[in-house]
Amino acid sequence: MTAPSNPAWETFPPETLHALFEAVEIDDVVDPDVGLPDPIDLHCSREEMGRCFALCLDFWSEGVRRNDLLRLVSTLLRKGDLSPAERLQYKHIRAKYKHLRFALVLYDARHRVPPLFSLAVAIMGHLQDAFRNGRRGAVTGYALLLRALLARPFWAMVKRRARAIRLDTADGFLAYRKTEIRRLAKALEQERLTGHEFHTMRKIVSRHVSFYDTLRSLRPSEHHYKMSRYLSAINGLMGSRHDDMIEQAVSGQRAYRTAAPLDADIWRRVEGLVARYPLGTPQSLPSSKSDGR
Repeated sequence: MTAPSNPAWETFPPETLHALFEAVEIDDVVDPDVGLPDPIDLHCSREEMGRCFALCLDFWSEGVRRNDLLRLVSTLLRKGDLSPAERLQYKHIRAKYKHLRFALVLYDARHRVPPLFSLAVAIMGHLQDAFRNGRRGAVTGYALLLRALLARPFWAMVKRRARAIRLDTADGFLAYRKTEIRRLAKALEQERLTGHEFHTMRKIVSRHVSFYDTLRSLRPSEHHYKMSRYLSAINGLMGSRHDDMIEQAVSGQRAYRTAAPLDADIWRRVEGLVARYPLGTPQSLPSSKSDGR
């Protein structure tokens, strides 16, 4: 039985926050020769889970200023785009939102994000896609929605709800992570994936990247670093492919719902993760050689 966690979450020194920032900055960089640790250790105590969530919360609380985001939204409403420096600032703010969103899914016993927080992250993503692709009408629409969510009553509600998670048990968290990896294994069995199915796979990978990025910032080790970098490589490859899918959908070249085979390099790396992950039961995986992937 999980009880609501104490809202007085731990805060961290600047060097720990900076370590997490540096990890998040390269969470989609592909290291060509990175390998998994042997064995993969899944142990994480409830105390350590609480510290991981607290760091993610502090990372967001210290790194996101409502007025800064409102200023960027105002610029988008006026100009339809941001300068290179403003784009970088927007990227960093969105990264902190996304990292906390992953934490809310990972460590809360319900494994879901509060609706208003989820909506804000989704709108920020759509807004970024819109200004990157020069879609002025979409920029205006999403910027207005984001500005509404940044109104003081909603902002206060989002902050309050983000702190009031029900921290899962260590066993529950372990079971959740194994279920996520089994979903990846199931996806590998499919010949082709739609844009939505592909994006669902990537979100699983991204959540696991965020876990190990946080863990290695709190407790550096070769194991956590290898897990972080291996997962980051998959995340980066999938992110680039998803960007291509969005661009193709916007241009009318290929509908987002059209199913396509998984890229060979992505397939190989995900297969390697699933094969080595200690799930407790043997996994029957399709052969990458049998279908030419």
